Amino acid sequence: MTLRFARESDAAALLAIYAQYIDTSVTFEYTLPTETEFSSRIRDTLTTYPYLVCESGGCIVGYAYAHRYRERAAYSWCVELSVYVDQAVHRSGIGHCMYDALENILRLQGVHSMYALVTQPNEKSNAFHTAMGFTAVGRQNKIGYKAGAWHDICLFEKHIAPFDTAPTPLIPFPGIIEEAEKILPLNFCKLLDFP
Repeated sequence: MTLRFARESDAAALLAIYAQYIDTSVTFEYTLPTETEFSSRIRDTLTTYPYLVCESGGCIVGYAYAHRYRERAAYSWCVELSVYVDQAVHRSGIGHCMYDALENILRLQGVHSMYALVTQPNEKSNAFHTAMGFTAVGRQNKIGYKAGAWHDICLFEKHIAPFDTAPTPLIPFPGIIEEAEKILPLNFCKLLDFP
């Protein structure tokens, strides 16, 4: 298995994974995006944040990315993370590996806090985020209707930089890509060692 940065041409493969979740409450999106729309999402994300894919035997088996948590300027140092893994390879360590790589890359960019919004109930995702060092810090009750029911959202948070001084401007992902590329082989080694 290998980690690499996503390309727009990966859209079809990523959609095949995302399609496994579209009829569940894991995502609040109702309709599977088109390949063109998904390709645009990849391109737009990579202008500022990392977008990773995990390949096994030349096939993409998972992806994870960061995006802006909120739009106001004061939120510039916060990101929300998303991860999707092919259901055939759940519990293989792929999600852990991608999240760890994202965290290290985001630290290079100057990000201070990472967030994840997890639709409830979802004990596996809750346990995953806790294992990755996130803390549940809030809950929004009955915030979304999907798959025939109202669902809560649990907010998970992880701080990855100190808050003792004013932050430096966030470095867009293309500005640190060479350093970020060095992180991926390290995470590949961790993936090989995952129990």
